[in-house]
Amino acid sequence: MSDKPEVLFLAHRIPFPPDKGDKIRSWRLLTYLARRFRVHLACFVDDPADFAHEPRLLDICESATLIPLERRPALLRSARGFVDGAALTVAYFRDAAMAGAVDALRARPLAAEIAFSSTMAQYIETPVKGRPRIVDFCDADSEKFTRYAADAGFPMNRVFAREGRLLGAAENAIANWADASFAITPDEAARFNRRGGVRRHVDWWSNGVDTDYFDPSHGFPGPAAPADVVFTGAMDYRANIDAAEFFVREVWPVVRASSPSATFAIVGARPTRRVKALERVKGVRVTGRVDDIRPWIAGAKVAVAPLRVAQGIQNKVLEAMAMAKPVVATTAAATGVVAKPGIEIVLADGPAAFAAATRDLLRSALRRERIDAAARARVVADYPWDRQLSRFGDGLDAALSSGETASPASSAA
Repeated sequence: MSDKPEVLFLAHRIPFPPDKGDKIRSWRLLTYLARRFRVHLACFVDDPADFAHEPRLLDICESATLIPLERRPALLRSARGFVDGAALTVAYFRDAAMAGAVDALRARPLAAEIAFSSTMAQYIETPVKGRPRIVDFCDADSEKFTRYAADAGFPMNRVFAREGRLLGAAENAIANWADASFAITPDEAARFNRRGGVRRHVDWWSNGVDTDYFDPSHGFPGPAAPADVVFTGAMDYRANIDAAEFFVREVWPVVRASSPSATFAIVGARPTRRVKALERVKGVRVTGRVDDIRPWIAGAKVAVAPLRVAQGIQNKVLEAMAMAKPVVATTAAATGVVAKPGIEIVLADGPAAFAAATRDLLRSALRRERIDAAARARVVADYPWDRQLSRFGDGLDAALSSGETASPASSAA
């Protein structure tokens, strides 16, 4: 038996496969922890097909407890949040089966308990003496809902505003009881720390990118009909849906007016009906899920990130930069990415500016080549995963050294 200490790791979504933003981060965090500890994983599974990945998780974890997250019961729990005054997101993930599984795991002699996302922190809110609790907020979700409220009509503006307010209060409480907590960017950590209700410091560690995997030198055969412009992401996510519609409705007509043969691909799993409808616009293709996004990025001339609401750091931006593609991004989408505007990334806000930036890059191969090389150099220098995870490791080590590891007799009660 390994002499590594044991830790608990909770995630609101199964970390494998790492095919969307939060799962990429949780997978990297899980693999980092598995190098140092015997990890007991407990997570929800919202897609029954993902239960097939349990053996892969057991390859690196001491144990893996996978709890199905069924949409209808979860929505009912969420609706009850209106009655008991809870944030709907927290109530959505409040599950009796998960609570029982976590209580059993907390009876073990764990060195630490780590919750990924504010929604999973509820399961370790009651402390175990001498055992540090670490929370990775990932994104500041409360601020996302507050921004949704500003754009939504009645009654959803009221629902989103309520969620932003209550989830913000829950985040503040978590930051105050956690032995260490992390946001995803320095800017988000600063916003946490400026809140009046936060008394303990929130740190940060950023997402990285696998620059060996996202490497254009591998050479990719590319799709049969590559697109000139590409946008990648999970296409059932509200912010991505809005971004795709904004680009196609307000930006793409201007681009096509100067480049009538230009093509645009929306590449990502689970496109909604609204996203699929965008294929009615000339030059637009919606792929749905693809086995590998790299050929689509490699085959494009320009990658775009036209998000108008964005939290944290966008993996789609880092991945395209790693693939040596010029990225046109809104200021919101580029938040957290340290890159020189106009040299390593192109920033544009509003339809006219975004269209002009995209059009100009399509017209100038020389400018694309200059940005290509600079963009990849930036992520290779600053965004390796190990470099980013070392910040989390420093915070974890400080929390571990501040108290004694729990004994086998410790309980969660």
